[in-house]
Amino acid sequence: MKIKQLTAMLLILASAASTLACTKKQQTNPVAADEIASSTVRIDHHIVIDQFGYRPADPKVAVIRNPLVGYDSADGFRPGNDYEVRRADTGEIVFSSRPSQWNDGKIDMLSGDSGWWFDFSALNTPGKYFLFDVAKNVRSPLFKIKKDIYRDVLRAASRTYFYQRSGIAKQPPYADQCWVDSPAYLGRDQDTAARDITDPNNANKARDLSGGWFDAGDTNKYVTNAVQPVHQLLNAYRANPNAFTDDFNIPESGNGIPDIVDEVNWELAWLKRMQDSDGSVALKVGETVYVTASPPSSDRSPRYYVPSCTSSTIAAAGMFAHASIVMAEFPKLADSARDMRQRAIQAWDHYQSVAIKQTNCDTGIVHAGDADLDEKEQNALAAEASLYLFAATGESKYDQYLQTHYREMQPYRDIGWSRYHADQGEALLYYTTLANANADLKTTILADKRRDMDNAKQIYGFDPGSDLYRAFLDESAYHWGSNNPRANYGNTNLDAIAYQIDPDRADSLQTRALDTLHYFHGVNPFGMVYLSNMYNHGATRSANEIYHTWFWSKTKWANAKTSPCGPAPGFVPGGPNANAARDGVPTSLRPPTGQPPQKSYKDWNTASPENSWTITEPGIYFQSSYIRLLSAFVK
Repeated sequence: MKIKQLTAMLLILASAASTLACTKKQQTNPVAADEIASSTVRIDHHIVIDQFGYRPADPKVAVIRNPLVGYDSADGFRPGNDYEVRRADTGEIVFSSRPSQWNDGKIDMLSGDSGWWFDFSALNTPGKYFLFDVAKNVRSPLFKIKKDIYRDVLRAASRTYFYQRSGIAKQPPYADQCWVDSPAYLGRDQDTAARDITDPNNANKARDLSGGWFDAGDTNKYVTNAVQPVHQLLNAYRANPNAFTDDFNIPESGNGIPDIVDEVNWELAWLKRMQDSDGSVALKVGETVYVTASPPSSDRSPRYYVPSCTSSTIAAAGMFAHASIVMAEFPKLADSARDMRQRAIQAWDHYQSVAIKQTNCDTGIVHAGDADLDEKEQNALAAEASLYLFAATGESKYDQYLQTHYREMQPYRDIGWSRYHADQGEALLYYTTLANANADLKTTILADKRRDMDNAKQIYGFDPGSDLYRAFLDESAYHWGSNNPRANYGNTNLDAIAYQIDPDRADSLQTRALDTLHYFHGVNPFGMVYLSNMYNHGATRSANEIYHTWFWSKTKWANAKTSPCGPAPGFVPGGPNANAARDGVPTSLRPPTGQPPQKSYKDWNTASPENSWTITEPGIYFQSSYIRLLSAFVK
């Protein structure tokens, strides 16, 4: 017995000695636990968090990614068992726990990754932190916990519309020295004297169509493409007016009007110029040649307009009517509100006077996008316009039209209610707040929104385990401009909260919207903020290149890291495009081609034949979807 006990004791001592030797070998230069601050540990891109941060009371879940499919499949990662949250400056441990494996280690086929979640929601003390993998001795990017963490981000994202303005100087103090430019398209035969493309040699048809926003990476201007951003920005203001102050550093700042309303007014001033005396509205303004506009003021090409079309006329009717409602809130904009309301009525009347709607006004001679809408799309816009005209005027004829045609709007042609043409879904819900609205229709709309929630649980966040990155987007939505429906997935959840569709599930709806926001801020397979050049705003890795004729490849604006200036901050690129090869990107470029949907992205801005515009081009509509989402979390 004694021999057995002695043998066992010797084995235990030998094992302990071996363990101690191993431990000493691993800790040749030990660092005290309270000295592991951010400056002493390298960042590991497998640990992804919201790089701006989190509000104190919100859920906080990091994703630890293990790439298995796609261009980075050889870059595997398995986290240690213990993770800590540490203060960035001192290294003080403020929270510790273990990551939990997602979906039993299965591959998320939309991203090609498996992974873990690390929940540190219990931490709500304001400060600057990082996540620390104890075994791997690596960390996440830095982030903050702060009550108003997203205000600066909202300001930067909103200011992109100022940089997209046509016909105005970009000069200090409103423009950073990097993005100074003279007024664009005010030269000879340009926007102050644009020619009718159907009669280009007739000087009598030249019109002042200056102002407005550049549509996207190109500098053309489209009435139909303005529908979503104008409505969404107005909706964002109405939903949370306190988010939009009068200090976003645009020329109108300090005038007593929220800057987002001033920004929309800039676009509306152009829309007014596009309207003819009979109420009809011209379709678009642009060029007949492809020109690099870097900077925009360098482009001296003649500019042309496509004359009025039913598509643009009914689009403008809805925008004017909605704007008149918001403008009426401000005494100094009372005259503008009345003018907008009258213009909306004129556009409506003209549209209704055209028996056969026009669907082929845009021949493509004026580049680049086709601004026509088919008859179904025009019918939907007519229902939307009637809704806002009813709200603006109280006239029953508009309400009667809506009651007859509301099912032609987008929510009745899709699931997700507001994931596409989000302005239409929000308009229907807004109708339910009107005191003089039809009671039966109000009840029907709210019931139909609830039914949509029940039929699309992944969209509404009632199935949080369906996506490793906690921001499920249906595979079919990974197309050109996928960041638009992605943001609107978040927005349609916010709508459900605002209209109390299902109060018992409000928390899960809120978390779904927040997780969508976190995806934009770095919780994605690239660990990248889907906003351009946000390094001075807290991002560790941001979109460095976007397809934009100003921020062109091989110019000083090309890349946020390697060029003197890079693109202006805050632009939302189109996003991952699983159809990139079909849309003209060479299959030899991997990524974005040949990847799982979430990895169908490349941070580059090369033109033809690589056609990066199908991935990284921004758009005023992508921008408005993101701003609508972000602004809900700014107080």
